[in-house]
Amino acid sequence: MCCITLVLCIFFCFRQNQVVLLETLEQEISKFKECNSILDINALFSEAKHYHNKLVNIRNEMMMLHEKTSKLKKRALKLQQKRQKEELEREQQREKELEREKQLTAKPARRT
Repeated sequence: MCCITLVLCIFFCFRQNQVVLLETLEQEISKFKECNSILDINALFSEAKHYHNKLVNIRNEMMMLHEKTSKLKKRALKLQQKRQKEELEREQQREKELEREKQLTAKPARRT
């Protein structure tokens, strides 16, 4: 009986050691998983920073294009107003010339 007890004691000790080793191994595996997660998170942050920079560049370009289009619209409006003013002046000049010609044309004298 002493021999069986000794074998059981040794088996129990091995079993306890095995459980401890398994727990330690699981802890180490979880540490590696955390490291991989941290690497994944770092990669995600790098990618997020890259896309953030792209968005900042696009926003800056859009602001520049907005300024350019605003300037072009103002210029186009000024040109349109200038053309309308010139056209109005030409029309007024034509009317003056027509009136002048009308006044210069000979009118038949009336018989009384």
